[in-house]
Amino acid sequence: MFSGNHRTPIALLAAVALLSACGAAQPPSASVAQQPQAEPTSQQSVTSAPGGVPAPNGRRYPQVPNTAAALGKQLQQVEKALLAMDPAGPDFAALAHRQQVLYRRWSHHRDWDGDVLKQLSAPLRPVAERQVQARREFLAMHRNSPPPAQLPAWRIVSPVPAAELLSFYQEAERQTGIDWATLAAINLVETGMGRLQGLSVAGARGPMQFLPTTWAEPGIGAGSIDDPADAIAAAARYLVRRGGPENMPQAIWGYNNSWNYVRAVQTYADLMREEPRRLNAFHQWQIHYASPMGDLWLPEGYERQSPVPVATFIDQAPWSAPPAR
Repeated sequence: MFSGNHRTPIALLAAVALLSACGAAQPPSASVAQQPQAEPTSQQSVTSAPGGVPAPNGRRYPQVPNTAAALGKQLQQVEKALLAMDPAGPDFAALAHRQQVLYRRWSHHRDWDGDVLKQLSAPLRPVAERQVQARREFLAMHRNSPPPAQLPAWRIVSPVPAAELLSFYQEAERQTGIDWATLAAINLVETGMGRLQGLSVAGARGPMQFLPTTWAEPGIGAGSIDDPADAIAAAARYLVRRGGPENMPQAIWGYNNSWNYVRAVQTYADLMREEPRRLNAFHQWQIHYASPMGDLWLPEGYERQSPVPVATFIDQAPWSAPPAR
């Protein structure tokens, strides 16, 4: 975090809608992150939908519909399948990525809202509204900033397994009272739950994006700034110092001085607290980078020692560009 200043979450993932205080809730057991469920009959249609050029890891950039009604229909299928599917199954990661791209696509089209929502079941509508509004909170943070013409010197890696991360969040909650879902939401929007390794523009680092000076404050950092368990515990202690758990909006604002950020984090936290299985899908969300040439996907294995022009990178890695509609 960057005390006393506004800064950009390094992963730019986003999510939120309704600002609400983080209430005390019973944390789920670690096994919930791996709980298998029966798969729906709609699974085949959503997992076999077309995508872009295959990346070196065999995955494809999901190709999502270009009309509101079609997007809504696919989103209904995807959301239903994700809650029913075994997170360890072969199709789960790609389906979660499709969910992410659907919301990113929808977030740019406020005029689609009514037609998308008409395609969704009554229970899903408020969930989807909050998901897309969360993304829009992050877009609002950067509405006056042109997309950068270079990709950063980042490294994208596989995150720690969801069940292991959940145990870190829960242990930090036991130690500090900061609820597990808030810590998961911050971890999500900062680095894609540890998927992204690199420095922010402010010099923050590690899975929870600490400035080294903040990490060094007495009572905050302990262990390694790059270790997920250590960083999550330190983030919880920092949130306590900034007003949590009694005043979580103010505490989260202390983590990043933006009310858009606060609303986004609290929405993601609410969504996971209400349905802990959503942690599994968020854990599979990918790193995307808004560029002048589109919303680029940076899959695991992306690594650059220095910035690279967007056009050069797309020539080298066509799988990162959104597929033609």
